[in-house]
Amino acid sequence: MNPNATADDRPEIYRALARMRDATGLPITFGGEVGGGRQVKLSQIAGPNTGALRGVRLEYGRGLGGKAVAQRRPVVVDDYVRSPGISHHYDHIIVAEGLHAMVAVPVVVTRTVRGVLYGALRSSMPLGDRVVQSVVEAARELEQSLAVRDEVTRRLAWLDRYDATDCHRPHWELVRAAYAELRILAQDVTDPVLRGRVGTVCETLAAVAGRPGRTGTGPALSARELDVLACAALGWTNHQIAEDLGITTETVKSYLRSAMRKLVARSRMEAVVTARRFGLLP
Repeated sequence: MNPNATADDRPEIYRALARMRDATGLPITFGGEVGGGRQVKLSQIAGPNTGALRGVRLEYGRGLGGKAVAQRRPVVVDDYVRSPGISHHYDHIIVAEGLHAMVAVPVVVTRTVRGVLYGALRSSMPLGDRVVQSVVEAARELEQSLAVRDEVTRRLAWLDRYDATDCHRPHWELVRAAYAELRILAQDVTDPVLRGRVGTVCETLAAVAGRPGRTGTGPALSARELDVLACAALGWTNHQIAEDLGITTETVKSYLRSAMRKLVARSRMEAVVTARRFGLLP
């Protein structure tokens, strides 16, 4: 079994296929995850279909998708069953689904093939560069999404190993750094369940850290104000914060001013200290 792949890859794959179908106008897009023995299991389909594709397992190097996995690059055919460039172990499935022109693009995360995305026409004709490029871009976006999710999951597991109730231990600065990085990464998490878990963990870390010196209920800070303060707490410059959050330096300053006003603080670090006391930051 691929050590990095999880059942959670499937919803991400389906969302990528649905977006890809909308962007290209292809009648059907489909794909699946790469599992044990580097097999591709077709599990996700967007668009009307006969059901012939679902659950099919493709061997490494065989057919269009197997070749894409083996070569780690997009593979395109104008007519699947007549193409001399691929093996024809799965022609009966393709014929049953009525597919002809097809493209398959591997999804590679940290040098491991995690899945394959397909786009297909029910007629024999070139797909065109625009369509192929759209499928490639969808695969790249999925790679980024999976990489972010993996990193968030790794950091959550790291946090689980520590006693969050002792905020004076030497490792707590590492926890604070992980907290800030989680808030940044969460912006790119497309899985709603994982995003919710990140939010819950961040709230718990902040609340626990605030208990020793808590002085009542703090003001309500927006998510963006907390993002900016969490980064400021690490000593980052406004420019560094802007780059990591994907906003302008002026926008960072605006969020800082707003947070300082709500916290009745005269400086960014005073705002950080006050936010920690209220249990808004770890």
